[in-house]
Amino acid sequence: MDPLVIGGIVALVTVIVLFSGVSVAIGLLLVATLFLWIFDGPRSLTALPELFYAELNSFALLSIPMFIIMGASIASTRAGPDLYEALERWLTRVPGGLLVSNLGACALFAAMSGSSPATCAAIGKMGIPEMRRRGYPAEVAAGSIAAGGTLGILIPPSVTMIVYGIATETSIGRLFLAGVIPGLLLTLLFIAWAIFDTWRRGAASSVLSGVTYSWREKFEMLPRVIPFLLIIVGVLVALYGGVATPSETAAVGAMLCLLAAVLIYRMFSYRDFWVVLRDSTRESVMILFIIGAAGVFSFMLSSLFVTQSVAQWIGALEVNRWVLMGIINLFLLVAGFFLPPVAVILMSAPILLPIITAAGFDPYWFAVILTINMEIGLITPPVGLNLYVINGIAPDIRLKQVLLGSLPFVGCMILAIVILCLFPGLATWLPTAVMGVAL
Repeated sequence: MDPLVIGGIVALVTVIVLFSGVSVAIGLLLVATLFLWIFDGPRSLTALPELFYAELNSFALLSIPMFIIMGASIASTRAGPDLYEALERWLTRVPGGLLVSNLGACALFAAMSGSSPATCAAIGKMGIPEMRRRGYPAEVAAGSIAAGGTLGILIPPSVTMIVYGIATETSIGRLFLAGVIPGLLLTLLFIAWAIFDTWRRGAASSVLSGVTYSWREKFEMLPRVIPFLLIIVGVLVALYGGVATPSETAAVGAMLCLLAAVLIYRMFSYRDFWVVLRDSTRESVMILFIIGAAGVFSFMLSSLFVTQSVAQWIGALEVNRWVLMGIINLFLLVAGFFLPPVAVILMSAPILLPIITAAGFDPYWFAVILTINMEIGLITPPVGLNLYVINGIAPDIRLKQVLLGSLPFVGCMILAIVILCLFPGLATWLPTAVMGVAL
């Protein structure tokens, strides 16, 4: 049977299995086992345990649970609300200042935690009620937090970037650097829309009237959040400066964040530590399980020559490389609607990387484009994880309202992709400047 036909059948069966409600990792393993059994016979299955183990036998993977512990220890404290309150006090006189404060807090907390759901929960619990109390529409309050939370998978340190680096064997340090300027660009686009929307609604003064803070009140919150930001900066400096590997810097960062949580927020309870370790273990095992299963799934595609045939077919298409990139973006966008970012990256990145490099695109630039597409998936149904997180912390705001409030920020993300296509140096300049030209 033609490998392309097999690939189409594999894609159809995979979609059916994943939509049946089976977890992503189990679904990938079932599909891989089924097709290897059918086309290669039962003897091919003897290699699956070794393949699964080999996919996880990587020192670089240690950085994933370490960064997750780092984020969980921050998320378990009041660092998120404190960060939000500190920014709100400094930006209260800016038009739409409370909305800008929420987006800024989301960006900073996302950088500290690396988790979109954690960012939505931490900032949304205080930000949404406060915005509604001051007159912001419910959909604006909820949608802005849902969109702001997506920044957690782009701004370093990012677990998503680590997964991409492992799947494509690219430098994690370069990937982190590639996400810095696009992350700032996306944050600025969000803030620009927030200010414009506030002005458009004529709410710049009415929602802020009578709210003032003294200089003492502005400064008193900073000592509680600055240590966490310094830890993040220190981790990134150590990583980019070549002092330590990603796994080593992540381990040190996790330990320092736990110490900061104890010293600043008095997290002395055994139960608090248990919650941090339990949640971190649960999320780490889920991601690592998907990584192992995706490795087996990729082996199945390769052994049946599906990957090679798809790459050859796309490479033989006589189309402009930007048309090709548009098709790839559309594929990633649709995939992000239905699958979590980690699953999409592990399933698609190894196939797409040779195609985009053959077309002359930079793999680190492409990582940023892919990640922004995954961000869109986090705030669009049917998966739309951030939408459900917001609906959970503000159940009186209907899911439709959260979605409507987040749609303008989807437009900002699409605009960011266009800008990065026009000016790819926004993603490639910083990695080259800091770490030299990639070999």
